[in-house]
Amino acid sequence: MKNYLSIHDIDNLTEWVKEAKSLKENPLADKSLGKEKTICLLFFNNSLRTRLSTQKAAMNLGMEVMVMNFGSEGWQLEFEDGAVMDQGKSEHIKEAARVVSQFCDIVAIRAFASLTDKEKDEAEIVLDGFAKYASVPVVNMESSVGHPLQALADAITIEEKNVLQKPKVVLSWAPHPKALPHAVANSFVQMMQLQDADFVITHPKGYELNPNITRGCTIEYDQKKACENADFIYVKNWSSYSDYGKVLKKDKDWMMTQKKLGKAKFMHCLPVRRNVVVADDVLDSDQSLVIEQANNRTYAAQLVLKKILSPLSPKGGIINKIG
Repeated sequence: MKNYLSIHDIDNLTEWVKEAKSLKENPLADKSLGKEKTICLLFFNNSLRTRLSTQKAAMNLGMEVMVMNFGSEGWQLEFEDGAVMDQGKSEHIKEAARVVSQFCDIVAIRAFASLTDKEKDEAEIVLDGFAKYASVPVVNMESSVGHPLQALADAITIEEKNVLQKPKVVLSWAPHPKALPHAVANSFVQMMQLQDADFVITHPKGYELNPNITRGCTIEYDQKKACENADFIYVKNWSSYSDYGKVLKKDKDWMMTQKKLGKAKFMHCLPVRRNVVVADDVLDSDQSLVIEQANNRTYAAQLVLKKILSPLSPKGGIINKIG
């Protein structure tokens, strides 16, 4: 596998989940795979689980890890071709990506949506810029429109906790004081489209996700009805897509409560605002899977890195850095 940029880079989700569960049983089994190889984690936005889980995954594979926070440590990058760089941006992605590639064997990128310019956000200028100009494989640690590492961890978690042949899984919007990106929701939808499940998306009108992503999905505007008899309820806030990046309403009635949850398992990618997105008694209950999801982030990342590293066999050496 050259890059891991979206859920669509997974060729067989069932097999990937099975392999991730095997890695979880013996996380150090492939310790030699990453020997004398380096991953560079580039953060254009803050992180807790993504940074630590990806770093842990790399260490489990024997890799060295370098971390750089572009917001406070790097030059401001220019991504536009033909730009006249006479303002604040000091370095172009063409040079930056090629330079970074000389220092590592894999580069992982985290760069959120601006939520101000839909066209630029959907162009994925940061992630795709590195994928275009880097000479090493690129991993998406959350981009403007997707978070495929989180979605893979979610698939692992559902598989571990599911006891039914075809579970009912609900993705529910929740209130939040700030405008949040669509990335987690987008990738969760794309992941669920690969599952044999009764999948329902619920949100207030005006919060429809990109219709190109949700095409074919069941959308229910009545949250209570959507959550009836659910086996898993994944709760996440996102801003408006049609009125791009806007918070249209802060409807407290959409907070997940124990009554709405019923007997379902509760899922959220974290961080989560207690008693805004979800009630304390839900998060603190045995039905909450948020800690398991966070733990599975390591094995999702480790599986991705393993698949990228596998062609870089220690016996044969690095094969053109898969460039």
